[in-house]
Amino acid sequence: MPVSAVDCIQPALQHTRAQLFTRFRFGQWSRLALVGILAAELHVGGCSFGNFGQFAQRTRNPDMEFLPSSRLPFGFPPFDPAHISGHIGQFLGLIVAGILAVMVLSVVFLYFNSVFRFILFDSVVRRECSISEGWQKWRRASGRFFLWQIVFQYSVGIFVLVLVGVPLALAFASGWMTDIKQHVGRLILGVFLLVGFLIVFALTTVVVHALAKDFLVPIMALEGLDFADGWHRLLAMMRREKGRFAVYLLLKFVLSIAAGILFSIIAIIPLLFVVVPGVVAVLAGKAAGMGWSVTTISLAIILGSVLLFLLIYLVALVCVPATVFFPAYAMYFLTSRYPNLDALLNPPPPTPPPAPELPPLPEPIG
Repeated sequence: MPVSAVDCIQPALQHTRAQLFTRFRFGQWSRLALVGILAAELHVGGCSFGNFGQFAQRTRNPDMEFLPSSRLPFGFPPFDPAHISGHIGQFLGLIVAGILAVMVLSVVFLYFNSVFRFILFDSVVRRECSISEGWQKWRRASGRFFLWQIVFQYSVGIFVLVLVGVPLALAFASGWMTDIKQHVGRLILGVFLLVGFLIVFALTTVVVHALAKDFLVPIMALEGLDFADGWHRLLAMMRREKGRFAVYLLLKFVLSIAAGILFSIIAIIPLLFVVVPGVVAVLAGKAAGMGWSVTTISLAIILGSVLLFLLIYLVALVCVPATVFFPAYAMYFLTSRYPNLDALLNPPPPTPPPAPELPPLPEPIG
């Protein structure tokens, strides 16, 4: 009989304990941390950096301003708004180039995310993480999943533009925006309806993405299907058990909140390990009389980037148990509904060797 979402928690915990804690292997943890980052399977949240801007304003020192142009290295001039307005074309070109670079990097990361989603699935099933072997093994299947992610992301973006743009266009065409005072009630009602539609659409997007990474990936991996056939197979399963899949999604949401709180507390340790040396370096530079110049700003950006990447990796390292638990939880829920996955997670016991044949008894004498 198909198991419920509650019944899958204990097997997933046992799977996580057997893979990570029965025999501790730092190499496995380090590789799973990298896989968790690229597969977007980090369950940590609650961190807030909202006070950073206030801290910067309180600690602003007039002596730490830009140096005069005669003291700046490489002859860079000081900040001048007129200089920016005179080169607005160049700045617009830099902005466009930055937007294009972000788009290209997002597509590249989406491809890596697709590949490492399959590597994470394989690592949890086999209880062994091998990035190079997984890259060769799942490159073709992950390409099909990458195509689905591209279609899904662009569809979401187009739908949001239509959902927001059409009401705004209608409001401008009806004159609501030109004479706001006479249309306050209609505008408030329209805003409430628009926000409600956006919330429903956001929840639908989150549910579809969760179903894809939890269930579509195993189906595509084990049967070599494209994303259309994989969705057809998954939706056929869900039609028979709509209630149990809904309970699974709700319970996973609750477990994700609990894991986010727990691992946010644990992540304080690597946060202090990274932030304290950075603060010490800033205070040492200030005590040495260093001011903000092009050189010091460049060094601060480089050092901050290195510390940020180190912090992300260390946080992923302490979140490895959650990185393994949630895919295992999804797989144990799918196992009783999908025989191909059940054969991998619960292989049949090996058949005992046949008993050796006894030699024939000698013939009686006389």
